[in-house]
Order: sequence, then C-alpha cells, then structure tokens
Amino acid sequence: LNFLRSYVSSAEPADCTNIDINALRASKDYAEIASDVRAIRAKDSGKDVMDFFTAHEAMQLDLEEALTRKVGDKYYNLSAHLVWIGDRTRQVNGAHLEYFRGISNPIGVKVGPSMKNDELKELLQILNPTKEEGRIMIITRYGAGKVEAMLTEHIKAVKECGIPVTWQCDAVHGNGIVAESNKYKTRRVEDCVQEILECMAVHKKCGSILGGIHLEVTGQKTVTECLGGCEGMTEAMLTKNYETYCDPRFNYSQSIEAAFTVAGEMLHERAAKRARK
Repeated sequence: LNFLRSYVSSAEPADCTNIDINALRASKDYAEIASDVRAIRAKDSGKDVMDFFTAHEAMQLDLEEALTRKVGDKYYNLSAHLVWIGDRTRQVNGAHLEYFRGISNPIGVKVGPSMKNDELKELLQILNPTKEEGRIMIITRYGAGKVEAMLTEHIKAVKECGIPVTWQCDAVHGNGIVAESNKYKTRRVEDCVQEILECMAVHKKCGSILGGIHLEVTGQKTVTECLGGCEGMTEAMLTKNYETYCDPRFNYSQSIEAAFTVAGEMLHERAAKRARK
C-alpha cells in the first residue's frame, strides 16, 4: 500500500492512465473501447484523486484479534479499512459473527445461494442494530444464471428489515469450475461478466443500487488462469503460465475487457434514462 502511494505521488500522470488494448483487437467492441481509452488519456489525472483502500476476508480470528486496537471508545481492525465475513463463516451463532459485531470497521458480508431470507435479516440485525449508514456491504456471489431468483429475494429481505446496506457483486467465486482436460481450477470470463450484468439488471428492476464489483485480477499480460475473453483462452492454454496458488485471476487483457464491458453497460443505461426524459 505504501509502495502504491509513493508511486502515484511521483509518477507521471500519463503513466497512470496508459491503457494497453492491443490484445483486445479481436473484440467486436474494439473501436468503442479505443475511443474510450483516448478520452481517458485526455483527462487530467491529478494526483489528488488517487487514493487507495484495503480490504480482506477476516478468516483467521487469532490473527485478526491481534491486529485489533481500541481507538477512542471503539475497537477497529487496523489491518484494513474494510474486512468481510465469508459465506462459509457467517453462522449467526458463530465466533466470526461475534468478532465482527464488536469492531467498528465497515463490514462486508458474503451472501451466496445457501443464504435464507430470514437468516439474512437476523445477521444484519446482529451486525448493525442501530441501522448505521455505511456500516454493512452485502457482497453477493451466486454464479451466472442464478442471480435473478436469488438476488431479487435477498433485496426484498433487506428492504423488509429496514437496515441500510451497500450492495456489491462478487462475480468470481460463484463461477469457479475445473477444466475437464487438465483439472486446473479456473473460471470463464464470460460467466463472470454475465453475473455482473445480471446483478445490474436485477438492482435496476428492484430499485436498489449496485455499489461495486469484486473481481480477482492481475496486471500481468502473460498469465493464463481464466478461460475465454476476446483473446480466446482455452483449457490447453492454461498450462502455459498458470501461477496462482489459490484462485485463478483475469490477466491484463481479460481485466480491461471486463471493465470496459461493464462500463459500457452503465453508459447505455444512462443514455436510455436520458432518452426517456
């Protein structure tokens, strides 16, 4: 984090907006992406707008407790700005929820297909009984094709309990697969992007707001861990440069392609809204 802060404080602004899209030439949207990149490069990327925040899953409680301090009359986990509770450790009577209840950081809660509506309401009541704005972020992770039914009901449950939340879409953890030919753990770029677009559509229908997305990416151009994208990553190509010891990441071109696809959908929504006015 300090490296990033020192880098942007001394780097040329143009270096921070330099986007390489050569690998996206096969995309049907390449001309539109190229136009957007030129517009980004033309903007004044002043150093005052660059800030960084950290977050991680607070899974190992002995570690998290060792990094928790009293600040004023409240306790904070000082290892990150935001910490989240995982979909596997969010039991309402569990130790993780008890720890999260006692800290004052913004808190993320992973919500997957196994989350029942009443359980979600109870969990939110435990973590945010005073209905503090900005306290809770719900991070949904269903998998492509499952969003419509599950997210609609979860949004309804949150509205019924009256506790304010920020919604985020984790588009990767519900879309993990194992490659049939070589048993590599991987994901399809198209599935991950589809889940984001499905989330955007459901939030629009329900009158709620999607506040952010969660992707696992790397700036390395040669990494081969996720399938698909306009570069056409195949199962056979995964073995070329599969570096992760945990979860597969989008490489540079897949990351840029996903970002511009989501941004393009947002622009289309805004244009349609203006047209209706």
